Amino acid sequence: MPQRSVDRRRMLAAAALGRPLRTPGPVPGEGEPLHAVTGTVLDASPHLIILETPEGEEERLVIAPWATAWRGDALAPADLPRGANVIVRTLKAGKVADRIWADATRITGVIQKLGDGRRDRTLELYCGPHRGPRTVVIPYAVSGRLQVRHPKLEPGYLFDAIGVVEGGVAHARLPATSQPPYRWTAVPEPPLAYGGAQAHVSGTAVWSDGFDFGERGAAYPMLESSDTGCDEVSGSCARLPYLAVGSALDVRNVCAGRASVVPIVACGCLAGRFCDRCLECGTSPRGRIAELSPASFVELGGELTKGCFNARITLG
Repeated sequence: MPQRSVDRRRMLAAAALGRPLRTPGPVPGEGEPLHAVTGTVLDASPHLIILETPEGEEERLVIAPWATAWRGDALAPADLPRGANVIVRTLKAGKVADRIWADATRITGVIQKLGDGRRDRTLELYCGPHRGPRTVVIPYAVSGRLQVRHPKLEPGYLFDAIGVVEGGVAHARLPATSQPPYRWTAVPEPPLAYGGAQAHVSGTAVWSDGFDFGERGAAYPMLESSDTGCDEVSGSCARLPYLAVGSALDVRNVCAGRASVVPIVACGCLAGRFCDRCLECGTSPRGRIAELSPASFVELGGELTKGCFNARITLG
């Protein structure tokens, strides 16, 4: 949905409900802010990385001595290739690179068809009506690790992996979750709620690359289909209330102690099909309660290669 439409909906909702219009971004007083800088690598050295931002501007970032990078495997920041699309977690008002992810992608969908490769395997996925079909290659070298967490590479089962884009093709590298044991049409019912509406909901926050590059925002499972044009929205094994596109979520990373106001910009129909838990610090309640853009996920202290954090969202 265009950003202008989301912003207008957010203003109208605040006016109709008599609530203050909250500015998206980190909540003050939550420690030194983290910033996500996105762009294409123009040059990289041991001490400096130069990017071209999505707006066409040049961004120069000092690389911290402890900084690390990932592009399918760990590598030194100076070894990042020119032309790689990166998300950089930065400190010091966004000028010091702390962590870099290059050409990262997340492939989340329903398995439709398996290829017949003897070594590398190809999966055809359905990623929801708004994201369409995708193809993912599972390289032979990581197939054992993937299949331990995804034992049913069969049509009708969910798939979720983190990888890299190489030559325009998504290659899986890491399982993002343990595969749910049920088919995608058999999502468990949410638990019964007691004591009326909840002000807070706890569960798992994940990230997706189904957003514009550098966009801040969230996809949410429980939206009216008429509001999104998505017939498969409004399903979740977490007990979530209905919200509207343009609503603002107060998202807290329970693990990192960071919070941010994140606007809902899309439907999260596929995220609602996962009744899994995040195990990053303790065990979250079941269910994905928000699917964040990579920039929003990183600014909340999330690690793209870990794929999730225990979250709590405040409603209304």
